[in-house]
Amino acid sequence: LENNSFDLYSQAIVPLRDGMKHPGTFHEILVRVQDEDLVLPAAFIPAAERYHLMPAIDRWVIRTVFPMLEKYQAQTGRNEKDGGSLFAINLSGQSLGDEQFLDFVMQQFVQHRVDPQTICFEITETAAIANLTRARDFISRFKHMGCRFALDDFGSGLSSFGYLKSLSVDYLKIAGDFIEGMLEDPLHRAMVEAINQVGHVMGLITIAESVESPLLIDKLCEIGV
Repeated sequence: LENNSFDLYSQAIVPLRDGMKHPGTFHEILVRVQDEDLVLPAAFIPAAERYHLMPAIDRWVIRTVFPMLEKYQAQTGRNEKDGGSLFAINLSGQSLGDEQFLDFVMQQFVQHRVDPQTICFEITETAAIANLTRARDFISRFKHMGCRFALDDFGSGLSSFGYLKSLSVDYLKIAGDFIEGMLEDPLHRAMVEAINQVGHVMGLITIAESVESPLLIDKLCEIGV
């Protein structure tokens, strides 16, 4: 943080069903530490959480992304209404639990001319459950402005479906552990099918994490993710 040595990357979220094509592009913004080698989040986020630094990192990401998006939208003249891009930004449970964080995000929208309809905030299932009241308040406030929400790593919590009804999200991201084991383990495939079915019944778009082979894509297409 002191040396400003984070880098931002983007991961495409692509449609697998013809009827679900997004009019523009959909990308998840990801943070890395640029050292002698590229440091992935699994290596530094647990330490950041342990020392309660995630709110500072989340703020760094938003302060960095918003001016970039403001410039991009001004140059292209594109917004969500005419099929522009949608960008997903991850929020930690520690940020949700921070009383000042909601005001900070609101201030960034005021400071930078970023169309709220081009932003999708991702909140992990476990973080949402741990901060349920704050998560509901945060979602309600920014959905009213036009932002969208994704529930990340879904299936990793113990009471997934019960809590889902109380969170007004748009996307359900199925935990990568289930996706990666789907080809070898029938139980993992059954979990993916169940999450996908419940998501669709609730009118949500399901997204699979950690898809790294054409065979997995074929299976996900069969299931209807």
